[in-house]
Amino acid sequence: MDAKAAVVREKEQDFVIEDVRIGEPRADEVLVRVVACGVCHTDLICRDQWYPVPLPSVFGHEGSGIVEAVGESVTKVAPGDRVAMSYNSCGGCNNCLSGNPGYCLKFFEANFTGARIDGTNAYEGAGDGSSGDEVHGHFFSQSSFATYALARERNVVKVRDDVPLELVGPLGCGIQTGAGGVLNSLRPEAGSSIAVFGTGTVGMAAIMAARVAGCTTIIGVDIKPNRLELARELGATHVINGAEEKTVERIKEITSGGANYSIETTASPEVFRQSVDCLTQLGTCGLIGAAAVGTEAKVDISTMLLFGHRIQGIIEGDAIPDVFIPKLLELYVQGRFPFDKLVKFYELEEINQAAHDSESGEVLKAILKMPV
Repeated sequence: MDAKAAVVREKEQDFVIEDVRIGEPRADEVLVRVVACGVCHTDLICRDQWYPVPLPSVFGHEGSGIVEAVGESVTKVAPGDRVAMSYNSCGGCNNCLSGNPGYCLKFFEANFTGARIDGTNAYEGAGDGSSGDEVHGHFFSQSSFATYALARERNVVKVRDDVPLELVGPLGCGIQTGAGGVLNSLRPEAGSSIAVFGTGTVGMAAIMAARVAGCTTIIGVDIKPNRLELARELGATHVINGAEEKTVERIKEITSGGANYSIETTASPEVFRQSVDCLTQLGTCGLIGAAAVGTEAKVDISTMLLFGHRIQGIIEGDAIPDVFIPKLLELYVQGRFPFDKLVKFYELEEINQAAHDSESGEVLKAILKMPV
């Protein structure tokens, strides 16, 4: 299959639109004609080699589209089905089998090696000799910054017909992560308090989910006034500009002693410390922000011990995509999870502008629309 794709060939360099070839789907694989794909923080940090993904590569892991062809053993979807694509997992390790695929023992091999789990790669360059033939695919088992993606049956989710298909891709990662971090991981009680540090896509999804969960004190923390304004619209009962206020003191004032829960999405060690320090006794901090490998942060051991604080790492919102994405779509249709307010659409050829606008904070969730 010939496809147009945004390829990264060198660390910290722009995406380049190139022709690539994708092999036929294996028995458990699904070829998807991509309609749209969200731009995620993880795409950009892998472009910049925070994680050692081999280059040149086709990134993109929040894709949505139409099933074009399926392998002989695929039964979950058929050609013509509308799907969202999420993360990959092996399906056979103890964590996958116990319902925790985000902690698959082969998670890195399944999502970050530029190849299938077995090391093979179905992608190659167009062969015109201008830029070489080697191109890695299979990023999160989809590489959806392209007109076609090769996924596995395991990481495609059939989606309902009454929601715009170009909108649903980000549910496969960023929005799933923020919402799942609240609804699946922390599971706050109705009437509890939560502080969300960073009101980007993940943080906004967490705020909307906290409202769904029945939290009565929802605090959004950021340094961008426009984001804080939207956070209020989406469910935050209070907002704090971290550049203007003493965040921890203000949270303790609002909550009369400390928040029951916090979500950290920024990957800043300093902000992570605040997300722990703002908790009340027996409070839990959900750590979501993806930092460069080797990043360390300080915490006060005595306070953690005496207050019974918990820190919980959260991958992909502890979500099983086949179960969780349909739930989020039902909430969206009911008007209780308006994630469409986060997005701005770009054409595939505008990917570098979309990346810049995402990094600068000008847009929350950029979505690339593929050429027809």
